[in-house]
Amino acid sequence: GSTLVMCLHTFLRVTKQYLPHVARLCLISTFLEDGIRMWFQWSEQRDYIDATWNCGYFLASIFVFLNLFGQLSGCILVLSRNFVQYACFGLFGIIALQVGIFSLSSPLSFQSLPRNLALGGGLLLLLAESRSEGKSMFAGVPTMRESSPKQYMQLGGRVLLVLMFMTLLHFDVSFFSILQNIVGTALIILVAIGFKTKLAALTLVIWLFAINIYFNAFWTIPAYKPMHDFLKYDFFQTMSVIGGLLLVVALGPGGVSMDEKKKEW
Repeated sequence: GSTLVMCLHTFLRVTKQYLPHVARLCLISTFLEDGIRMWFQWSEQRDYIDATWNCGYFLASIFVFLNLFGQLSGCILVLSRNFVQYACFGLFGIIALQVGIFSLSSPLSFQSLPRNLALGGGLLLLLAESRSEGKSMFAGVPTMRESSPKQYMQLGGRVLLVLMFMTLLHFDVSFFSILQNIVGTALIILVAIGFKTKLAALTLVIWLFAINIYFNAFWTIPAYKPMHDFLKYDFFQTMSVIGGLLLVVALGPGGVSMDEKKKEW
């Protein structure tokens, strides 16, 4: 146990400057990929929306434009560290818009609802990070530590990230599936309650990255096959959740967590 903690501290010390940047890039990767896809597949996306909703080219074009502009501008603001809070609210809006539109048009898309909520959890963590950066400018000014909205954003973000792993549980009796479910569930609970949070989140990052590379290898499938786009979407959504977990590793669990309460005991 102590060896793992020492390794974690060494990792955090070495990556301290770079980890938040990598986390943000991973977090916005699904929005970036989707925005670029809207750009290059404008007519196909517009025709799909028009065919699904029978709303006409004009309204379908507005929907595609809102997705394209909202996602790409939000990504640029997040990466450039400008107006991050506004960018997060804009990306929340994009998630709500897409869930609303596609859940009504396809019952299968309800399977992706937990992942979209997990993506929202990642944005909550990004919002908490941007709030802490804003407050750090006023060094020495007392703040209400326990009731700070940032602490509850971090709690909400952690709990929503957990939803991603509910979609990865396999309900069969093979040894590997049972082991994966037990280990995964234990790590999920640790992140949600904020106990040994950084170690649990980093372990989940490694585990989820391995699963993502193995199961969502879209680059092995020809681009003209529908499965290519399906796996690509899943791959980048998973990368965004990995980004959220990396923010947990970089920032810690926040005040509403067992790790924080232990310091007071």
